[in-house]
Amino acid sequence: FSFRKLWAFTGPGFLMSIAYLDPGNIESDLQSGAVAGFKLLWVLMLATIIGLLLQRLAARLGVVTGLHLAEVCNRQYQKVPRIILWLMVELAIIGSDMQEVIGSAIAINLLSMGKIPLWGGVLITIADTFVFLFLDKYGLRKLEAFFGFLITIMALTFGYEYVTVKPDQGNLLKGLFVPYCQNCGTAQLEQAVGIVGAVIMPHNMYLHSALVKSRQVNRANKREVQEANKYFFIESCIALFVSFIINIFVVSVFAEAFFEKTNEDVSAVCTNASSPHSSLFPSNNQTLEVDIYKGGVVLGCYFGPAALYIWAIGILAAGQSSTMTGTYSGQFVMEGFLNLRWSRFARVLLTRSIAITPTLLVAIFQDVEHLTGMNDFLNVLMSLQLPFALIPVLTFTSLPSVMNDFANGLFWKVGGGVVILVVCSINMYFVVAYVMALNHVALYVGAAILSVLYLSFVAYLV
Repeated sequence: FSFRKLWAFTGPGFLMSIAYLDPGNIESDLQSGAVAGFKLLWVLMLATIIGLLLQRLAARLGVVTGLHLAEVCNRQYQKVPRIILWLMVELAIIGSDMQEVIGSAIAINLLSMGKIPLWGGVLITIADTFVFLFLDKYGLRKLEAFFGFLITIMALTFGYEYVTVKPDQGNLLKGLFVPYCQNCGTAQLEQAVGIVGAVIMPHNMYLHSALVKSRQVNRANKREVQEANKYFFIESCIALFVSFIINIFVVSVFAEAFFEKTNEDVSAVCTNASSPHSSLFPSNNQTLEVDIYKGGVVLGCYFGPAALYIWAIGILAAGQSSTMTGTYSGQFVMEGFLNLRWSRFARVLLTRSIAITPTLLVAIFQDVEHLTGMNDFLNVLMSLQLPFALIPVLTFTSLPSVMNDFANGLFWKVGGGVVILVVCSINMYFVVAYVMALNHVALYVGAAILSVLYLSFVAYLV
């Protein structure tokens, strides 16, 4: 083992781990803490471990073949299923990007004390495309260092909230290592499903398989390929451990401070603190519901304005870093599936425009205080796209014709198949629960028709 070699391979795993720290994940974390306390921390840990094992498969595919997942799909699938697969992955990227851009816009709104509206924050966030192009021009290592800086900001800001709130360490450890959920109901179960859906993202498989290509590996030398696989896996473990700790900070803060709090409790504290946002919380006995925006507000009410602004800085770092990795994902997916040979600027501009347009429309017609429903819808959308990344990555890493001596053994084939089945089943539950909550016959019929088409395509991939 060599630390120098590990340093040479360090970078792709940290860029990949950004997807585990995007605003959608942060919102899922704070909601699970507020709804279930510390009881779902073990679900977060399990989801992160499953995510690590799936990322390992994606990284191995890129290292062994020298092609990323979208390029392998382009070579292995017929034209029609290939285009359908591309459209599904694009939907996942758009859904994720909307969460990330809206998260950044909410952070800008909080930092400006409401002076910059949501649509203004979205327009500011569009500028990160040019930051991305500027940094990318100076080489991948500079870009990786910038992402490392943003992850450090997230660790410091959410760590500050953790130290300020001082969560009970006994309850935290119990929640992590005892798989239980005493007195849990439908709300807690849906939150557990939401954690899995937020952590394991489909487009991240495509991204990671492409990022590992940035390191020179002699693929004719089996020992060198083995070594690259080893160091990329170690780096992924470190990166996801860091992201897991940051996620624990967020869950623990809201579990300790806001679990079983009512709107009335928060409204009284915000009024006493002379918060301009106290009207957000009606004076009733309903359980407190929080999102990224309200989460920052209640932290400000309970722990002072510094807690609100530091929270907003953390969310801004999460949003900015994840929008740039989302742009990267879109670029690789479009390039691989469609075999595009455009300039870097043209590809980035197109992938950015596809995701930004619906986000800008949402920002113009929706106010910052009522975005929780949209986040739930986007989580459902991304849950539906999971099979379109997990099935191809397991299929291709199991084929000797693709992976040669590095094809999955029986353990990985069976284990990977079971994990994918469980993850997809969990997410389908999330989708069904969401559709049932809409409570409209026409929507049920539409969902049934779409489900038949959807399951037929998943069966084809299987």
